[in-house]
Amino acid sequence: MSDVKRYPLARSFTALFFLYLYLPILVVIAYSFNESRLATVWTGFSLKWYESALANTALMNAVVISLKVATVATVLSTTIALMAALVLVRGRDVKFRRISETVVNLPLLLPEIVLAVAVLILFSQLGLQNGMAKLIIAHTAFCIPFAFLPIRARLQGMEPDFEEAAQDLYATPWLAFRRVTLPLIAPGVFAGAMLAFVISMDDFITSNMLNSGGSTTLPVYIFGLIKQGTTPELNAISTLIVLGSLVLATLALILTFRNPNRG
Repeated sequence: MSDVKRYPLARSFTALFFLYLYLPILVVIAYSFNESRLATVWTGFSLKWYESALANTALMNAVVISLKVATVATVLSTTIALMAALVLVRGRDVKFRRISETVVNLPLLLPEIVLAVAVLILFSQLGLQNGMAKLIIAHTAFCIPFAFLPIRARLQGMEPDFEEAAQDLYATPWLAFRRVTLPLIAPGVFAGAMLAFVISMDDFITSNMLNSGGSTTLPVYIFGLIKQGTTPELNAISTLIVLGSLVLATLALILTFRNPNRG
């Protein structure tokens, strides 16, 4: 309370900041229910643009491709992140631990355009032509740190006593991991997977650079629609993406900040 009195304008600046940040999104959501074909001229409430968006075959194909890529990339990146976290947090006598963590988190430190150009050159040198395979590999690479951070945080917040007790009871390392470690860190694993899924679904730069026939993701498809002009159908698509991302991100954050002492 004393801090609020000391800085009376803090609330006003905070409110203006969030208004500036979220007002454009609210405008897009509001105009997605516009009956008029003109995106910025309100003539009445209607759900027809949602029906139009869901009936758009090209749009649905882009959604399916994005879901396939995001699902496979999430499974692969979460698995790799889980193994990396176990080695770096629970491993003993791990050499170059800090350097290894930096390598795992490197996609977070590099501009995405750099990573996209790098994988594009790599795939060109390897002669890889399959568009889906290129997207899955690239998405897996930059999703690993997003899955790694919540898993590592969960492991660091968990006392090793449970695992040591399991080993004292003659449990094998795999059995101790499956019966003790994994259930306790499951919220962190799920949170990391959800973050990786959202990042993959929302990615544009890498997907656009690796885009080829039959592998157009949803963000790339939406960018193509924007070139033709903004329509209420585009607003409806954007609203559905925002709602889906909010649900997944909220679940991930809730599980990330849960009390580690709860199972």
